[in-house]
Amino acid sequence: MADTAREFFETLESRADPARTAGIDNSYLFDVEGAGRWLVSVENGTVTVTEGGGEADATIAASEETFMKIVRGEQNPATAYITGKVKVAGDTGAVMKLQKLF
Repeated sequence: MADTAREFFETLESRADPARTAGIDNSYLFDVEGAGRWLVSVENGTVTVTEGGGEADATIAASEETFMKIVRGEQNPATAYITGKVKVAGDTGAVMKLQKLF
């Protein structure tokens, strides 16, 4: 398991399960406070990660601490959103598909 957001995104392409991401065609911009920004594109099972900004269907912003807690399963993403620890902009339907990616 990754210890930092950077490690998480650097290994995401190799860890993504094409069977779980098949049929998803969305892009996500992760803005992780204090760590960086990553554009994650999913095209019918293929995951591509690019460091930096870019156009995306949805933007997800969180602190690195909150992001890593979600990744590790220590923080419920919905609770983090409701309590303002995670901010989402754009296509919320696309965001709901993220559970298949992680």
